[in-house]
Amino acid sequence: MMRSNLTLIGMPGAGKSTIGIVLAKQMSLGFIDTDVLIQINQQKSLQEIIDESDYLNLRKIEEEEILKINIKNHVIATGGSAVYSKSTMRHLRDISMVIFLKVKYEEIKKRIHNFESRGIARHKDQTFRDLFNERQILYNKYAEFTIDCINFDQEEIAEIIASKVLISR
Repeated sequence: MMRSNLTLIGMPGAGKSTIGIVLAKQMSLGFIDTDVLIQINQQKSLQEIIDESDYLNLRKIEEEEILKINIKNHVIATGGSAVYSKSTMRHLRDISMVIFLKVKYEEIKKRIHNFESRGIARHKDQTFRDLFNERQILYNKYAEFTIDCINFDQEEIAEIIASKVLISR
């Protein structure tokens, strides 16, 4: 499959879903949020999945749902933990260009007020700072482009991504 999709990765609160919708509109693409896809197909919130089993089960479900994605001309906003699965990221890179929305820790911390109940796939003893640090390595590993989101609003970030994508094609 040709890589006609764009995938946004990054921390919870980075703006993947919001920027993804704006970007999809700007580029006349469809939009899919993998967290919403999981919730629809499981008929449960992400937090309910974690509460009923554990965070590793949520990651397994996330991997299964993303591996089923077989679409063209979409912006895909992933859950923040998609990067823990090599097969998920290999699949996403096969079907899309992967873009990391990089937001500083302090800003993410300001945006996430419901860390304990948001459905974030993490070990129960893991602090938000530890999770942030762990994931930055993975986001950088898999991203083809990194967009430093500091000092830009969602529309501007979408425009930056669109222009980078057009240049790279």
